[in-house]
Amino acid sequence: MLTYYMPPKTMWSNLSKETLRIYLDQAQQAYNDLLIGNKPISVSYSQETGAKSVTYTQANLQQLQGYILELQRTLGINRRRAMRIRFR
Repeated sequence: MLTYYMPPKTMWSNLSKETLRIYLDQAQQAYNDLLIGNKPISVSYSQETGAKSVTYTQANLQQLQGYILELQRTLGINRRRAMRIRFR
């Protein structure tokens, strides 16, 4: 039986994959810049409700990680498969 991966519905669902990949690249670059000591880092994106901008510092590194994970999940990147356990 074939099953297809359906990404979860998020606030990013109405954006194209190309746009999401651009946002992901920018967020990953910002994360790298924070880790090597360049700070603060600004990331901006636009939606139907208008443009938004967020500035990240070392203090909110976990928030940036969450943003990256959310974009990856929407794109279907790094999704985990359920582990199957077999008893014999």
